[in-house]
Amino acid sequence: MTEAEKRRGDGVLIRRLLTLPAFEQARTVFLYLGVGAEPDTRPALRAALARGKTVALPRVTGPGLMEAGRVRALSELRPDRYGIPAPPPESGTVPPECFDLILVPGAAFTRDGGRLGRGGGYYDRYLPQTRGVKAALVRAFQLFPALPIQPHDIPVDLLLTDAGEVLIP
Repeated sequence: MTEAEKRRGDGVLIRRLLTLPAFEQARTVFLYLGVGAEPDTRPALRAALARGKTVALPRVTGPGLMEAGRVRALSELRPDRYGIPAPPPESGTVPPECFDLILVPGAAFTRDGGRLGRGGGYYDRYLPQTRGVKAALVRAFQLFPALPIQPHDIPVDLLLTDAGEVLIP
């Protein structure tokens, strides 16, 4: 994927997310900051803050464990042990049951919401504690007819694709 293709796809994904009723209606959102080939989610973070939503990002607390660190401004984020911008501990946390919408990253997805993460199990341990809608931003090359899904791999409730589709399993 070229940088221009990535930017174009990111724009489609973020516009689709920002117009999603689940996002528009959400008061509390759990997002992630995309790194590498992941979509750049900073525009979604900025939009959520501008709309007065309570926003949180993942903060690693131990091997395979994370919590939701509250974010009030992008400028407060600091690189965590993996180099990913995260809220500092003093920013406070948001309890997992408070989220209306959770944006879930993944390496690969099926059209029925099956998801393979990056192998650390952070989200698979965290998501069972949540009640909100679980959504994923998915590039076309990440969609597969089938994946080796394990019982502990938590699926998502809807997928937003870079073709502008919303797939609801």
